[in-house]
Amino acid sequence: MNRWLRHRRTTSLLLGTVLTAATLSACAGGSKDSSESKSVSEKEIQAALDKPTELTVWSWSGSLPDVAKAFEKKHPKIKIKVENVGTGADQYTKLQNAIKAGKGAPDLATVEYNAIPQYALTDALVDLKRFGFDSLKDQYDPATWESVNVNGGLYELPLNAGPMALFYNKKTFDKFGIKVPTTWNEYLEAGRTLQQADSEYYISADNGNAGLTESLIWSAGGRPFTVDGDKVSINLQDPGTKKYAESYQKLLDEKLLSPVAGWSNEWYQGLATGKIATLTSGAWMVGILKGSVAKASGDWRVAPLPSYDGESTTSINGGGSLAMTQQSDNQLAAAAFLRYVSAEEGADITQASGSFPARADVLSSEKFLGAKDEYFGGQEVNRIFADSLDNVAEGWQYLPYDVYAVTIFNDKAGKAYTGEKTLQEGLKDWEQELVKYGKEQGFSVN
Repeated sequence: MNRWLRHRRTTSLLLGTVLTAATLSACAGGSKDSSESKSVSEKEIQAALDKPTELTVWSWSGSLPDVAKAFEKKHPKIKIKVENVGTGADQYTKLQNAIKAGKGAPDLATVEYNAIPQYALTDALVDLKRFGFDSLKDQYDPATWESVNVNGGLYELPLNAGPMALFYNKKTFDKFGIKVPTTWNEYLEAGRTLQQADSEYYISADNGNAGLTESLIWSAGGRPFTVDGDKVSINLQDPGTKKYAESYQKLLDEKLLSPVAGWSNEWYQGLATGKIATLTSGAWMVGILKGSVAKASGDWRVAPLPSYDGESTTSINGGGSLAMTQQSDNQLAAAAFLRYVSAEEGADITQASGSFPARADVLSSEKFLGAKDEYFGGQEVNRIFADSLDNVAEGWQYLPYDVYAVTIFNDKAGKAYTGEKTLQEGLKDWEQELVKYGKEQGFSVN
């Protein structure tokens, strides 16, 4: 099961853990000096692999230990210690604490795409251009490559991708004579049909999900966050965000969304029975369904994400890779392993575990695209996700404190899902808190 993004349902706050704009220079206490930031050659990287070295990697990825073993077999003088210090928010808290202290950080750590700016803009990560890895650009899908480039620096090599799509229960759709919706208006009508036919059936479930909200705003053309160094602009009232909010509000007003909490036993049960009829999610949801809703095999299918105007405009929901910390004393060997994970045999191992790839050659491979997935009734689901990646809208940016933003979403926007406020009002409350928090952290926010 792919767990790269599942932490985004976390509700615990990360108060006090976000590195501030004011610490941009202070972070140098955990950084290497300028002489160690110079470009290095491939010869130097290879020479480092012949020296006894132990690398520490923090990650909750289930496939990474197998990748590490394969790398050690190829380079026996390198030992890799993969530590699961917590999933998502828990790991980020430990990593932030180590960065603030100037010691204790691993050589490499899993950092999801939405969290990269939080670390990159505070000089906590190594710019991989130092190793010439920017030359690998053509090996990756453009949307994921954009996600790992922040403020002119390259901070990861993409490993997996989370292109958005519509997962739908064909058995439920067939039972009620529903056609697969291609627009959000058709999606609304499908929800109405379900509720009118049987009140136990819902088009989807959502009691507040920040990651999903950001992705749907993205696909609607919203660009609520812009970041230029320590200058941040937040506008959750822009045209694209309003388009999303006005459309989604109808689902909330008519109570077409199940109120059960995502990832709860009731949620899994609803997916298994088809009473929760769809999910809008990144490609990683394939692993969730197969691993936790196995008895519904054959019932589910994948379709393109609904649009507002018939245009195939999509977004990304999830994904991440390994980033190198400035505290690493073994940057050459760490660079070799990082590349192995995302650009060499390690990426094949991760893909075999169910991760959706970011590599361009795989995404254009007929063997990959044409693979039939029995869970989805023999459908070639990879084609749907690959097409989605091709249509990801450009220009999205995450806040340099998006990890914090995600954790407070339900506290500020949650009342929209219980009918106490409109979604637009909830987003406004979220915006006000994000502006306030950003200023407190030393960013220039408007």
